[in-house]
Amino acid sequence: MQITNKIHFRNLQGDLFGGLTAAIVSLPIALAFGVASGAGPVAGLYGAVCIGFFAALFGGTPSLISEPTGPMTVVFTGILAKLTATADSPEQGLAMAFTVSMLAGIFQIIFGSFRLGKYITMMPYSVISGFMSGIGVILVILQIAPFLGQKAPKGGVVGTIQNLPNLLANISIPETILAAITIAIIFLYPKKLKRFVPPQLVALILGTIISLVVFQNAEINRIGEIPMGLPTLVLPTFKPDQVTIMIVDGIMLGMLGCIDTLLTAVVADSITRTHHQSNKELIGQGIANIVSGLCGGLPGAGATMGTVVNIQTGAKTAVSGLTRALILLVVLLWAAGLAEQVPMSVLAGIALKVGLDILDWSFLKRSHKVSLNGSLIMYGVLFLTVFVDLIVAVGVGVFIANILTIEKLSNLHSESMKTVTDADDEINLTPEENALLDEANNRVLLFYLSGPMIFGVSQAISREQTAMKEHDVLVLDLSDVPMLGVTASLAIENTVQEAVDNKRQVVIAGIKPKVEARLAKLGLFEIVPPENIVQTRKEALQLGLNFVKDKAINLDSGMYN
Repeated sequence: MQITNKIHFRNLQGDLFGGLTAAIVSLPIALAFGVASGAGPVAGLYGAVCIGFFAALFGGTPSLISEPTGPMTVVFTGILAKLTATADSPEQGLAMAFTVSMLAGIFQIIFGSFRLGKYITMMPYSVISGFMSGIGVILVILQIAPFLGQKAPKGGVVGTIQNLPNLLANISIPETILAAITIAIIFLYPKKLKRFVPPQLVALILGTIISLVVFQNAEINRIGEIPMGLPTLVLPTFKPDQVTIMIVDGIMLGMLGCIDTLLTAVVADSITRTHHQSNKELIGQGIANIVSGLCGGLPGAGATMGTVVNIQTGAKTAVSGLTRALILLVVLLWAAGLAEQVPMSVLAGIALKVGLDILDWSFLKRSHKVSLNGSLIMYGVLFLTVFVDLIVAVGVGVFIANILTIEKLSNLHSESMKTVTDADDEINLTPEENALLDEANNRVLLFYLSGPMIFGVSQAISREQTAMKEHDVLVLDLSDVPMLGVTASLAIENTVQEAVDNKRQVVIAGIKPKVEARLAKLGLFEIVPPENIVQTRKEALQLGLNFVKDKAINLDSGMYN
């Protein structure tokens, strides 16, 4: 069932309750992501409000909850660190990072406007699994320092790993205990209670209370003052020598947001038995990310956990997403000060659990059983995502996966190519066609192709040319070829040209209109005369036999050169 994202109030109670519940789930995660990104907790709250409101208002998935997500936060964190390192001041670096978020939104609007939504997630699952799991690993590693009560070292993932001995040597026991308690609460929280109060909020509250009561004399790193009120607009900021990098990062962030969102939209579809509008959703997400960047908020996308909770508590329309955003706005305007005492280690515990949830445990455990190649691609993409770059990881993964797929398809189609000189059980020839081949006495070569001819098949076509050397007529049967790629077309042209150069007759049978148009553009029909183009294989074999007989008569009379 196709469903639009129009706002109505026929499910008001369910939508209001779903929005309230989603807001409660979002609050601790928004704070955690804001701190983890380096932009501050208020950036997480601004992102949760802006992304949630405008994606719900303009998107194409009624029950989708959009907010800063783990993957988007991880990538934004890297962008912020990179731009801050080259900026004239931390403020300029932060403004440039938010500008990248705006660029990501612009690219998402472009993707949606050009109706590319259905193609965004058409990547091999091994690649999607690899880079999502890689993002989960990054998020987990980045929480190690605050989990141990330390400031995050420079250098991101690599810097954290290199400084691990130092981090462990200077561990803050009270803060590590608070982080461990946070993880324990989230893991051990009764499932029955999750529908009423999310474990992340319980962990946030209990962790803060324990830090104030039990560890009141210890030095605990806390969130600190959170500015309340409406945000100050962040104007787009560019540094001339960073423009290209910012645009590339914007494309990467926008693509990741598209993938993250549409995968979540598919989850929402499976639960609600509806069908989202991919292109409209991308436009809505793009608008939301532009507004969030202008307001100094984190970039975001569709969030699986918030969406599932939203649907399970009765939400059916975008009113729930709007309600959630407005509730978080109220918190931001009047109650953000209550979060000032939240320990950073508690937020690290919450973010660490999100990172663990992003890991594709299901595929990680059985990928080697499903496909060895797929498993190697997945682990390769994971490694490149963590230690090199997301764009490189996805690019390399998609390239290798596509090459392997093309090889499989090429081998499959190569097996369907047959060169026949007499009756052949592998090709379903009629008795009349068998009789014509037998009468030709191996002087007519039937070259049968079937299925779409992609470029990987060209080598197989070229190999079959060797079978033509002892024959007088080449019958090219294209009756089962619906599509012909450029490279395969050129291979066929070479085959025909070689036959003509060696004074062999060429007959083509069963050519489809699309295939005919492609070969005509190559000029093939300037080589093969119109009378040698026939409709059926039987006609082609009969014409080929006639050529063989004519040659024999001419040889007997001494007229054949």
